[in-house]
Amino acid sequence: MPPVRPCLLITVLLAPVAAAQTYVVGVEDTPFAPHYHLDAQGQYRGFARDVLDAFAADSGVTLVYRALPVEQLLPALQRGDIDFKYPDSPLWAAERKAGMTLHYSQALVDYVDGVLVVPQRQGRAVDDIRRLAMVRGWTPRGYEPRIDSGQIQVSYGDDLRQMIRQALKQDTDGAYFNVVVATHYLDYIRARPGALVFDPSLPYTRGSFHLSSSRQAALIQRFDRYLTEQAGQVAELKQRHGVEANLDSEYIGLEQWKIDSLKRRQGRADAATP
Repeated sequence: MPPVRPCLLITVLLAPVAAAQTYVVGVEDTPFAPHYHLDAQGQYRGFARDVLDAFAADSGVTLVYRALPVEQLLPALQRGDIDFKYPDSPLWAAERKAGMTLHYSQALVDYVDGVLVVPQRQGRAVDDIRRLAMVRGWTPRGYEPRIDSGQIQVSYGDDLRQMIRQALKQDTDGAYFNVVVATHYLDYIRARPGALVFDPSLPYTRGSFHLSSSRQAALIQRFDRYLTEQAGQVAELKQRHGVEANLDSEYIGLEQWKIDSLKRRQGRADAATP
């Protein structure tokens, strides 16, 4: 048996280990918990971070997150400053995307946008909505004709905090926002659970968040495979963060213990009714 050549052995030992490919995900620098938010150190956190990190680990790639103002994300994607945009949807900003070739993942998480009101206003007709609080930049789907005709006046806030404050003070008849996010804010940040409730009798919309890219079509396909093959892991993350809490019931956005409490309260009221 011929001896091992030292130079060949050294070459093998010093061969560089291939580094994981790194991609930049452009994310919104806005508080939108439990979906996503920036912590005190400016780190991206929440459901979106956990599921994207899990995908990266599963796929052997590295993802870094660049938080930008919402209006800057699409131009950054178009210039190639970022590889991906999250969240996104084929239904958003159609005019701004004209001429762009974008690749979208399958739906990652579903959401409901609608109007939250003080409990005593729940169940009133849409004609009773005269003034609506909203975060600047949002599109109040289902309310545009009434706003355009002047039947509804919009009171804009710069962020969720300002919008919720207007609705709590009843300066407006309700607040239009993502129901799960608004409920999470009331429960865990304002510590005012139940101060505003979603009104399913008023117009609301359902949609989904997607991951998009203008150049990384192959990795979008890998992300789709991950969502299918690791559906159990994704479902566990959704449940842990509560991002789809009761989206198919009248108790959209509420945690189960609150639903149970409401049902017990309603049961006692029904029993007391002759």
